[in-house]
Amino acid sequence: MKIRPRAALLAAAAALALVAGCGSGGAKLQDQTAYEKIQTMLVNLTSFKADASVEYKSNKGSNTYDTLQQCRITGEYRIEVTGPKKVAGNVSIFDGKVISQFNTNISGRVNVTATENQERSEILLTNFIKNYLSSQEVSISVANIASEQCTVLEAAIPGNHPYLATEKLWVDNTTLKPVQLVIYDQQSSERIIVTYKTFEYNIQLDDSLFKL
Repeated sequence: MKIRPRAALLAAAAALALVAGCGSGGAKLQDQTAYEKIQTMLVNLTSFKADASVEYKSNKGSNTYDTLQQCRITGEYRIEVTGPKKVAGNVSIFDGKVISQFNTNISGRVNVTATENQERSEILLTNFIKNYLSSQEVSISVANIASEQCTVLEAAIPGNHPYLATEKLWVDNTTLKPVQLVIYDQQSSERIIVTYKTFEYNIQLDDSLFKL
């Protein structure tokens, strides 16, 4: 189904506040639907830390990287490549103003740029949330991944990028954690697949993570 995301998310936040204000005889949080819980999670997400594999697909084949992602909803992020071995140690940091790239295994080599690389930033859940909220309409459905039932949210990616047009997020209905994020091109072909191995919501991230 299609729904306006802002209205839906605000409704979910209001529902959460109502539940919190109820006494023992009122509704309980577990009475919310999985979709409402997921909406509440998205509204209240401030930061995350995740181990995730990222597969980039093209007409020539695909490349997969293991990553450690640490990010704030305000935009700061740190993405460290942890595998394969030949590229492990590569780190990209955005402190809110500029992007720095370096390799923890090589000292003295730092690349600093003021321009964002959309192929990199769109792999972050925080970017999906921003796109989801800014879309006029989003699609919502239910699907299974590895026998786990998930809610699937779809949103458009702004910018008219030929390879980054739309994206879908699978969220486990039981754990409320993201399972997979897939980004599609303008021909609806898969271009980037992010598979989450571990995921932590709203953890404290020290400012030093986003500085050299």
